[in-house]
Amino acid sequence: MSKKLIYVVEDEKHIQELIGFNLKENGYDVKCFDSGETMLSECQNMKPDLFLLDIMLPGIDGLEVCRRIKESSSLKKIPIIMLTAKNDEFDKVLGLELGAEDYITKPFSVRELIARIKVIFRRQADSVETNPEKIKVGKITIDVARHEVYKEKQLIEMTYKEFELLKLLILNKGIVLSRELLLEKIWGFDYYGETRTVDVHIRYLRQKIEDDDNSPVYIETVRGVGYRFSDKEDKV
Repeated sequence: MSKKLIYVVEDEKHIQELIGFNLKENGYDVKCFDSGETMLSECQNMKPDLFLLDIMLPGIDGLEVCRRIKESSSLKKIPIIMLTAKNDEFDKVLGLELGAEDYITKPFSVRELIARIKVIFRRQADSVETNPEKIKVGKITIDVARHEVYKEKQLIEMTYKEFELLKLLILNKGIVLSRELLLEKIWGFDYYGETRTVDVHIRYLRQKIEDDDNSPVYIETVRGVGYRFSDKEDKV
């Protein structure tokens, strides 16, 4: 099996070297970049399996790099982990809203970073190996093999985490899933105090699959608990 290729965009040399060394020690191929522009240019020649993006970068910042990746038809399905030295929740939430799968705040444990990377790759593999080819509920169809979601016959663009979250909800249709459970199943580890991560992704899922996201039919909120996927449209 070929090694996974990770692109690291980090302008602080000592952090770049630390990350690069440890990723290689854990069996990954790594390319490091000082700026988002040079990394995006390199993507025209070779695409990675995962991006690690620092938010504070010279030139275009990491959030703009994230935006451009998710707007690219050839790059948008590649997972992103944001690296940030800021404690500002705005940057974390904005990164998730732009399509990043995860974030980690500096200073961080290299061991934790490696664990999060492994979780993302493991869930990608599990998605391919253990799921039915197609799942259909009401107007919504998930093509697991192609990693695509359709509302009736219209393709809906989704990030990796949005796709996995929707699939998990549908496979547990009618069952209330807590925010903590969703975090564990989709993100693979505990976000203590960060259940807003789930809320952000649910909000964007509703905007994409509901006729009116202010009056959701599919994804129901169970106050104080979590979320449940319903097939009410089929019963009308």
